[in-house]
Amino acid sequence: MTDFIKIAIFTYPHEYTVLKLVLEKNNIRFFFQNETVIGMIPFYSNALGGIFLKVHPNDLEQAKAILRDFSTEDEYLKIV
Repeated sequence: MTDFIKIAIFTYPHEYTVLKLVLEKNNIRFFFQNETVIGMIPFYSNALGGIFLKVHPNDLEQAKAILRDFSTEDEYLKIV
């Protein structure tokens, strides 16, 4: 897991629920660092720097393309 690359930061778990499903559907190897702690104690989010989306280096370009699809001008699903 140490080789995984951070590509996005979220404050709360509900911000990436749909994104998580899309990543799983595309068989991208990923995990959300700090997800469990912040899910249990939401006020720790700022102290820990948020929830980090980390992906495997081999899936990096595909994951970035998916993130770009979510980052639209109307900010329907805003990625921080």
